[in-house]
Amino acid sequence: MSELVPGGNLPLPDGVLRLRVAGPFDVSALVTDRGGKVGGDGDFVFYNQPDAPGVRLSGDSLAVDPVRLRPGATRVTVVVSAAEPGTPLGRLPAPRLDVCDVSGRAVARFTPPRPGPETVLLLAELYQRGAGWKLRAIGQGYADGLAGLARDFGVDVVDDGPQAAPGPDSDGFLGLVNSARAQAGVSPVSSDARLASAARAHASAMAAMGRLSAEGRDGVSVHQRITAAGYAYVTVGEHLVSGPRTPAEFVAYCLEAGQARRTLLDPGFAHLGLAHVDAGDRYWTALWARPLTPGELSRTVDEVVALTNGERARAGLAPLAGDPPLARAAQAHCADMVARDFYDHTSPGGAQPWDRAAAAGSRRRTIGENIACGQRSPAEVVDGWMNSPGHRANILKPEFTHIGVGFTGGGRAGTYWAQVFGG
Repeated sequence: MSELVPGGNLPLPDGVLRLRVAGPFDVSALVTDRGGKVGGDGDFVFYNQPDAPGVRLSGDSLAVDPVRLRPGATRVTVVVSAAEPGTPLGRLPAPRLDVCDVSGRAVARFTPPRPGPETVLLLAELYQRGAGWKLRAIGQGYADGLAGLARDFGVDVVDDGPQAAPGPDSDGFLGLVNSARAQAGVSPVSSDARLASAARAHASAMAAMGRLSAEGRDGVSVHQRITAAGYAYVTVGEHLVSGPRTPAEFVAYCLEAGQARRTLLDPGFAHLGLAHVDAGDRYWTALWARPLTPGELSRTVDEVVALTNGERARAGLAPLAGDPPLARAAQAHCADMVARDFYDHTSPGGAQPWDRAAAAGSRRRTIGENIACGQRSPAEVVDGWMNSPGHRANILKPEFTHIGVGFTGGGRAGTYWAQVFGG
């Protein structure tokens, strides 16, 4: 049996799989396609709808038969929430996922880091890879409730409980933004109450200091405010501006400046939150983001591997193969850097890259590691590594044959990346 860490994955045996989460939790599942969206409301398996093709919920367990999933389904995401609606998961024991094969033999176990204020946890996912299926441990908190999570996956859910509603557009800001995006041929964004809450907190922090800053006097960064508000993202952008008095002036200012214009018109963003606070001057914070889903995380990691292998191909080197233990080590280090607020190859407890690789189950004799923070895309991070002699040397080292990639959004720098190489 394999003990997984966040980001770790392993091949699954054929046949029906049983996934159990014991304790004071409700278990649910989302069946999605390659785009990370459900095919219809019937793809959401939960206590009021316990059956879908290939998936059945019974008590605290899911039975999943990949070959019987609906046509086009390539992923099953396992979700847990508190059995008592609205209860933060941080008040409960950490949920533990146990996976067994059709004979009852234990295949894998995963206990994520203890959640915080989130009410929902993306625990793990089963996903198709070639002709087989694999299991990936996630452990990503989600504060918008089960209905909000379902909506982000494309489910049309009616929910009478509390949820993060889109922010109002009483000042017309969203209309101005989407008009500019439409003229540029870019899809619209929608307002998000969690981003708006983080924007208000940061605008207030800047007003209290009387200056623009990515951190407040309390040492909390704008990105940490986003994750504290319960928004897990795969990509993020921000405008921190003082001066404009109206939304129209703010949008006009952003459209005139190079990087600010690129952020406002970035097709990668789906949600927006805006706030301003007056303290003599008017301090604005606009936050742009795209939510993290299992599909988005997979695509991000795969793109980093593809770009890395593209650089090796240009140098006449063989491509690196994906390696589950190295991926577990990379993902765990990214999550650790966010959780413990550090940025280093050496963890606060003294662990080095080869220690983390060994702990994740790697038996590679040679280990190397690249880390980065703050980059907003796979292309940006790989380009940055290639322009740094030491990181470039790792990417182009002939002795390396395998790679694992990690990514976590949040923390002081906003994004954290890792490559762990093995040979």
